[in-house]
Amino acid sequence: MTDDDLSFLAGSLPAPLRQDRIVSIVEGAPGMVRTVALAASLGTSEVTVRQDLASLELEARIRRVHGGAVRLGAGSGERPFEETAVEHQVAKAAIGRAAAALVRSGQCVVLDVGTTPAAVAEALVARTDLVDLTVVTNSLTTALALERAVPRFTVVVTGGTLRPLQHSLVAPFNNTLLPLIAADVVFLGGTGVDVEHGLTNVNLPETEAKRMLAATARRTVVVADGSKFGRAHLGVVRALEDIDVVVTADTTAEAVAPIRAAGAEVVVADGSDRDTAAGTGRNDIP
Repeated sequence: MTDDDLSFLAGSLPAPLRQDRIVSIVEGAPGMVRTVALAASLGTSEVTVRQDLASLELEARIRRVHGGAVRLGAGSGERPFEETAVEHQVAKAAIGRAAAALVRSGQCVVLDVGTTPAAVAEALVARTDLVDLTVVTNSLTTALALERAVPRFTVVVTGGTLRPLQHSLVAPFNNTLLPLIAADVVFLGGTGVDVEHGLTNVNLPETEAKRMLAATARRTVVVADGSKFGRAHLGVVRALEDIDVVVTADTTAEAVAPIRAAGAEVVVADGSDRDTAAGTGRNDIP
């Protein structure tokens, strides 16, 4: 029996068999499976799928995330964009605004993949005073968010191989465009920031892409909420001495102090630390 046959029959399956089918689909996927896709595959409603996912999570057979589900244990490494997007939302929005305040019209900006760089993209779009801005990104999500600012912005996508978890483009081929770019500033995200290792990331293909993005720009700005501080992961992206500014929020003075002591400038986006966070533009990228 083919998958099409199973899809046709799934709508009439009793709940236990339907849930077994959901587990099979989720376990066979490289990342998150959306609720709407499960409903279409099973020939049933999204309400029914959500009920099934709730039951399966209680039985520890899958893990629910915002908008769908991932296989059990998927959280031990890289996590889907949609899952991390709903975490630390207030902090990420504040970081995005503070980072966007560093940008001037006429500049070339490079934006990394990830939910915090995506918040920078949203804040750049909201700055209606910005014109003639060129934004280079390897994130399909970010490129689509920036589309609303065209023609004020020119949006350049790097090309490369699609990675579904982050909707990002990595080698090969993104290294064809990036060496041709001379950007003013790159905004990098990651999964860890600590004194010994600097900016790190859980995934090696993403790490390589981040290094190439960083090499394009005169200044490197790391955007990371407080949960990333004191953590180090597999791939080393950039040492602290090679990072110009760290923009953060939702963190403590104790977490920030070692980063400052290592020589990186730190902007705390809640406004309690620097005027830049309040949007004065004191540290605009020259």
